[in-house]
Amino acid sequence: MSLRILRVALALALSLAGTLSAAQTFPSRPVRLIVPFPPGGGTDILARPIAQKLSELWGQPVVVDNRGGAGGNIGTKAAADAPADGYTLILGVQGTHAVNQSLYAHPGFDATRDFAAITLIANTPNILVVHPSVPVHSIAELNALARKEPGALNYATPGNGTPSHLATEIYKSMTGVNLTHVPYKGSGPALSDMLSGQTQLWIANAPVVLPHIKAGRLRALATTSVTRPSVAADIPTLDEAGLKGYEADTWYGLFAPAHTPDAVLDKIHDDMVKVLNLPEIRSTFAAQGAEVVGSSRKDFTSKVKQDVAKWQKVIQQLNLRID
Repeated sequence: MSLRILRVALALALSLAGTLSAAQTFPSRPVRLIVPFPPGGGTDILARPIAQKLSELWGQPVVVDNRGGAGGNIGTKAAADAPADGYTLILGVQGTHAVNQSLYAHPGFDATRDFAAITLIANTPNILVVHPSVPVHSIAELNALARKEPGALNYATPGNGTPSHLATEIYKSMTGVNLTHVPYKGSGPALSDMLSGQTQLWIANAPVVLPHIKAGRLRALATTSVTRPSVAADIPTLDEAGLKGYEADTWYGLFAPAHTPDAVLDKIHDDMVKVLNLPEIRSTFAAQGAEVVGSSRKDFTSKVKQDVAKWQKVIQQLNLRID
């Protein structure tokens, strides 16, 4: 064996040893978990118990860093630009990691190129809710009112291009109703105005609105799932209400910057799955209407690629674009 080959082999061995050592000692300092939306939204609600349990497991603080704005693009770009060492993670949704790729002319990142997919955390239904002052109790009644008074009903979203926005645009295209869009900078502000009656309608993520539905502060008309979720078994789906084939659920996933070492990604994945299987996490998520998944890295990577293609078609069909 030549001296050159020996040197290359030694370099590879030292590199592998360094990577394995880093994974074995990870984390040796605090970890930042970026939530690309303001506090109070569905992503934030699910991120905080995860951060707490990871902190306990790792013996290091996992700090939730809310970076809202631009439909999640600001926080997502911050994650993409972070060092690829495992110490910056992001809890993304299909909006940030599938939809925005096609919706925005310049999102500031490439969802598949700039990130390593770690695991699909959970799926949650969206729920179409109205303020109790709106005199409707079904999708049929809502459609009739919207047709009688075109543009009079305002619908809230956490921002332009968010899954909530797209879900409502799909609803509009399937029913032909005219609604007025009121975008907010996150679910927290949108919820505040929905509860006060400033806006009348919202296709919102289940964790955000379920407590207010149960308290009577919002009225649920339909869910966006193909089948009724267990947490909302008494609420019909939009498919059942006449919009055949309608589906617009939300998923949450854990990502790291691209080129994070595989050994570190594997450790984060395995520890994250441990956390997701904790009974208290499962019960907390279930109470919020979220179904825990905990997929493999390979399966989640495939899902992200499939959803990028899926939403690209939807956005083109609806002729939506944000420059």
